[in-house]
Parts: sequence; structure tokens; C-alpha cells
Amino acid sequence: MGPTASGKTDLAMALADQLPVELISVDSALVYRGLDIGSAKPSPEELVRYPHRLIDICDPGESYSAGRFREDALEAMAEIVAAGKIPLLVGGTMLYFRALLEGMAQLPEADPAIRADIEARAGREGWPALHAELAAVDPELASELHPNHSVRIERGLEVYRLTGVPLSQLRREQARDSVTEHYDLRQLALLPRDRALLHQRIEFRFRRMLEQGFVDEVRGLRERGDLHEDLPAIRAVGYRQVWQYLDGRLDYEQMVGAGVAATRQLAKRQLTWLRRWPDLAAIYAQDVDGRVRKNDEILAEALKFLA
Repeated sequence: MGPTASGKTDLAMALADQLPVELISVDSALVYRGLDIGSAKPSPEELVRYPHRLIDICDPGESYSAGRFREDALEAMAEIVAAGKIPLLVGGTMLYFRALLEGMAQLPEADPAIRADIEARAGREGWPALHAELAAVDPELASELHPNHSVRIERGLEVYRLTGVPLSQLRREQARDSVTEHYDLRQLALLPRDRALLHQRIEFRFRRMLEQGFVDEVRGLRERGDLHEDLPAIRAVGYRQVWQYLDGRLDYEQMVGAGVAATRQLAKRQLTWLRRWPDLAAIYAQDVDGRVRKNDEILAEALKFLA
């Protein structure tokens, strides 16, 4: 695990050179075909050398869920073990990791009328106001969410209105089908000591994506004609901002600033999840004096942990 731009994919591929593992991607953007540059998807050459399960399995017009990820990941893990290898899951979508580890609560179906009411209020009052309302009825869930995380705020309020019970409580009360009953689990996070250095890496990577053709990639998605900004694929960090630039709502520098800011906010949310994650070992990308550690040093520490 780790925040975006932390180097976790590079570490996973280095581990694959040393151990009999097969990689499983845990990333809500990498599941979509055509989301390559902006999602920092491993290159075609890397994927030949280091195949990843659960990459390029969906069309961007589809919606992929945490529940579907859990089913797909468990199936992939079983196949990998049957082949005599070890599943190595790598990514930064913490909701997917939690779904895998804890199972999925049986929740009520979406209610179009309630959702329409919530979205209308968000249009009038803004999502931060609805986040504050969620904090009053489900503080545990609200603490996990950015005040503008519209999809999960809406779902939290919807479930509470339908059941009168906080979504976080429903998750706890329902039986867990834990993978720990079937697998010997090791949980490792690659973390920054210096948030400023991570922010620099995020901005450098975003600008590099633009140099590599990120805008043209999003332009190609727009030209399909069947995609829109409310789809999960297009809401992915970076894609929404470039979409808005191509729509004329942002100029180029505004798009760059918004894309970098959104990626930093994603990293902040990921780090919040990781600070609370139980049974998690950490490897730091910098020493306590701020020196950036070499890849070989990080790999050696990871191998020692996994031994």
C-alpha cells in the first residue's frame, strides 16, 4: 500500500524479481481500458515483464465497485495460489483493500428519490455542508471522507435515511468473511517522511504525464461520445480536471494547478487511511535526516519484512 506517487508499483515489480509472486492491482483507475497515462499505469513493456491482474478489465463507460473488486481479487488470489505462487497486491485504493479484508456489508439498494433530493441540496448548499450533516449522524464515515467526496457522502446520507443506522455501524455489525481465515497476511506500506517531498513528486509526475500526451488521451475519451464527467472513470483524479480544460471551463494553467491539488488531496486521504490501518508495517522512502533512500535499500527492507 501507499499514497499516490510513493513508488509502490516500482517496489512491487522489484519484489517480483526476487520472490515467486504474481501481482494484483488494487487501483480504481487502472481497471479501466484507455486510462493509461493519467493513471500512471505500468507501461506495456512493464506489463509484459510483470503481469498485473485486474488491469484493463473494464470499459470506461462501466462502473466498477469495491464489491466487484473483492470478487475478482479473491478469484485471482485463488488461481495464483493454485499455480504455486504468492499473491502480491499493490495499489492505493484503500476502500478496495478494506473490502477485500473485511467483506462487504449487505446494504439497501439506491433510492432515486433520496439521491435526487441529496444532489439538489448539494447544488444549493455545496457538498461540504452535506459532509457536515453526515458528520452529525455518522462521524466515523465522515472522518474518512474529503468534504467534496460527493459519491460517498451521498451514499452515507442515503443509507442513514433509509435505515436510520450509520453506514459505518452496518459495516461493523454484519458478518465478516475475512481473508485472514484462508491466507497468511502481510501488510506493508511505503510511506513518505516528508510530505513536501511527496508533493514535489506529485507535481513532477503530473507535468510529466501532460508531456507524455495526457490531454490527447482524455480528448480521445471525449471523442467517443458515450462518456461523461459523472462516470467513475472520468471522475478519477486528473481526468476530471483535463476534461474540464477540454470543455473550456479551465485554462491550461488552471487545469495543471487543479490536477496537482486534487492529486495531493488524494494522497492526504490515503495517508489518513494508512495512519489508522491495523497490523500495518511501514517502510519509509526517506531516512529520519531527510535523505532519500535508494531503491535497493527499500527493496532489502521489504524482503526482510516478508521473509
